[in-house]
Amino acid sequence: MLVLVASALMVRRIPIGQGLKMMVAWVLIFAAAFIVFTLKDDFVALWNRIVLETRGGVVQEQAGEELHVRQSPDGHFWVDAELNGERVRFLIDSGATTTSISRAVAERAGIEPSSGMPAMVRTANGVVSVQRGRAETLRVGTIERSDVAVHISEAFGDMNVIGMNFLSTLSQWGVRGRTLILRP
Repeated sequence: MLVLVASALMVRRIPIGQGLKMMVAWVLIFAAAFIVFTLKDDFVALWNRIVLETRGGVVQEQAGEELHVRQSPDGHFWVDAELNGERVRFLIDSGATTTSISRAVAERAGIEPSSGMPAMVRTANGVVSVQRGRAETLRVGTIERSDVAVHISEAFGDMNVIGMNFLSTLSQWGVRGRTLILRP
């Protein structure tokens, strides 16, 4: 592309000083386009975060017994829940068999890993080693479950996931439009 621009400038017989200025301008334009293309996912994530912040964050509302969770701009359903009384942000993931938490969240919520051998589980990010544990309570909106099995691992980072072991205790759950509905 730059060769085409340079040849077009040479054919016009523009003075060298002016031609160099134009060439530098074109290099800067292509560099900016390259940077925007390379970092487009970061720009999209930033835009989604701005939209989420202006909407007032994650929206979950109680409608009678049902909990309605609006889909976030990233396409997922996020909830603020209580794990043993500690507020924790969770991703609702019907593809996860077991509710999974980071080691930091487990420590904050007072969940002790079992003393048994670690288990290997397959996640969206590959196979990871986890410790098993049990949460005394997991409360999402007004829906509360006791003695919930959890997987604990450093590999989860700051990602905490509510899996099918919680969802399967509900009488009904599903997506209507861009809203996840959980019914106890």
